[in-house]
Amino acid sequence: MSHVFSRHTQNPPPVVSHGDGPYLYDKEGKAYLDGSGGAAVSCLGHSDPHVATAIRAQIDRVAFAHTGFFTSDPAEALADKLIQHAPEGLDRVYFVSGGSEAVEAALKLARQYFLEIGQPNRTRIIARQQSYHGNTLGALATGGNAWRREPFAPLLMEVSHVSACYAYRGQHCGETEAEYCDRLIAELEHEIDGHGAETIMAFVAEPVVGATLGAVPPVANYYKRIREICDRHGILLILDEVMCGMGRTGTLFASEQDGISPDICTVAKGLGAGYQPIGAMLCSGKIYDAIAQGSGFFQHGHTYIGHPVACAAAGAVLERLIDQSVLSKVTALGDGLRARLEDRFGQHPHVGDIRGRGLFLGLELVRDRETKATFDPSLGVNAQLKKATFANGLICYPMGGTVDGRNGDHVLLAPPFILQDAQLDELVDKLDLALQSIDLA
Repeated sequence: MSHVFSRHTQNPPPVVSHGDGPYLYDKEGKAYLDGSGGAAVSCLGHSDPHVATAIRAQIDRVAFAHTGFFTSDPAEALADKLIQHAPEGLDRVYFVSGGSEAVEAALKLARQYFLEIGQPNRTRIIARQQSYHGNTLGALATGGNAWRREPFAPLLMEVSHVSACYAYRGQHCGETEAEYCDRLIAELEHEIDGHGAETIMAFVAEPVVGATLGAVPPVANYYKRIREICDRHGILLILDEVMCGMGRTGTLFASEQDGISPDICTVAKGLGAGYQPIGAMLCSGKIYDAIAQGSGFFQHGHTYIGHPVACAAAGAVLERLIDQSVLSKVTALGDGLRARLEDRFGQHPHVGDIRGRGLFLGLELVRDRETKATFDPSLGVNAQLKKATFANGLICYPMGGTVDGRNGDHVLLAPPFILQDAQLDELVDKLDLALQSIDLA
């Protein structure tokens, strides 16, 4: 009997044995193509020798030194490389151990920034419905995923949520993309006016929405308009790139493709590529200077921030992505995967939308393509699909509650950046077999 507290107590998972490239193997020898990189984590697959060598070398030097006493060469080098390639204006990096921690750090930094500059009334966060920003209480409150929030609602701080930029369902029939964008911007302005701009601390969003909506990108100019609103009202723009960043959408930072720079950005998942737990919060020089020239102390911290081995691993990941040009392959691979998905499922009676950027793609499953009607949640279509794909040797990321936290199903694909064409075919074939095998009646 296992003493591990598993995610689902009634469905314990098999024991993983080893990884090789884009595959994981269980102890029975069965191979699983990692079509979602776990949760958009394993961008380099599971046996990258460059990253493994960097980890071993750092352990031989020093495994851990608390940041209350030391910085480290790996942390300094990693921060330099991130800022070198970050959107303009981002100037400092605060390392953490994962995405939820990065978001918590971003929220607390935003609050302290306004205290430091003499605007203590700015306490309200505006985020979006059907977003996901992590599972700690502050991150969970900021997210707009109804079913994740519901059990813990009495513990959560109050956050305003406006509509997601979700054109497949949000854009009205006969409405142009520009008109849809205008309507979303007007909704945000109305929310700001309703509370008073002087009370708003930050607007938080995922550039490409991941787990909750399934790789939903924004419409044109949406984020440029958001950036203008934040600038006009003195509101900080926090972009959560925990899932969509670090090359997943084809550029190191997803916001590059929208032509904007955030005030604060969070990254994780692909930063460590699964080889070590690590995340980071990046902030502008203006925010850092407010702390440095004020109290001088960011009132936050965790034991393992700036962990030398984690930073060494992430540094080696960035060397693979940037210096060894793995990142340059993402767009072409993503185009290849999307073309295969369109060819196989573009006219599928139960696939309503195929979307995303780079190797961050989603398929929304519907009962009726014409009306976009969803499946009855009691069917558990997403759970059926996860079970069927896993049985077929494919790891992917199906989720439910796509539309409103209860209704709707999608599957998210976020495979390693090292796939070959034959493995793109394998991914689509196995997904197709799974869809054929589940009950969609």
